[in-house]
Amino acid sequence: MSPRVAVVTGSDSGIGRATAVRLARDGFDVGVTWHSDREGAETTAEEVRAAGSRAAVQHLDLTDLPGAAAVVDRLAAELGGLDVLVNNAGTGTATPFLDIDPETVRRVLDVDLVGPFLCGQHAARIMIGQGRGGRIVNVTSVHEHQPRVGSAPYCAAKGGLGLLTQVMALELAEHGITVNAVAPGEIATPMTGQEDVDVHGRARRGVPLGRPGDAREVASVIAFLAGPESSYVTGASWAVDGGMLRMGPQAGSHLPDDSWRRV
Repeated sequence: MSPRVAVVTGSDSGIGRATAVRLARDGFDVGVTWHSDREGAETTAEEVRAAGSRAAVQHLDLTDLPGAAAVVDRLAAELGGLDVLVNNAGTGTATPFLDIDPETVRRVLDVDLVGPFLCGQHAARIMIGQGRGGRIVNVTSVHEHQPRVGSAPYCAAKGGLGLLTQVMALELAEHGITVNAVAPGEIATPMTGQEDVDVHGRARRGVPLGRPGDAREVASVIAFLAGPESSYVTGASWAVDGGMLRMGPQAGSHLPDDSWRRV
């Protein structure tokens, strides 16, 4: 597999933007999608072009299913094919289980689980038709693996996406398509209210590496999984979390000091 075309959903900012730019630097033309920040998506496209690659931009609203998933086909048609899909678009909640309303549950599940499912179907069909294999990377979360108070539908969706990744890996392997998950911890992005901050200046006592992650650190793992050197890697979930999962995500973000480091 040599780099050709990638589609990165939710690439108007944060992990999605960092991934789109990294893939462009690795030689991919990139399809960029946005939900509410068109200006951000255009900025991503400019950075992709500055790296020497082509960019195409499309709007994507994953609450408008199943039709919204056809954005994968449109971007593939515009860029001349599809070799990598990064399902990065997502949303979340911070509401107690007993207080959350059904509409919010449906929205989170659509955006974080059903949307990636359908986008993955569209991408896989294109890749199979091309006959040269491909890569699908689903961006989940540490909450694919461990729970968090106030995030019931988010955890349910990310856990579901993690197991969906494994099923996709099994079923698509015969077509030369690998499918993996990347599970970020706390990353400095707009979603965590930390866009464009120096992560090395932010203490996180409960994270073994002592700080949040940078979006480019996640993008580098996605780029590996999207590239030729990961040809024998499929069905895995790659935590990019500074060791947070070893502590538990709840502890990772809430411990007030370093006393846990000592016996």
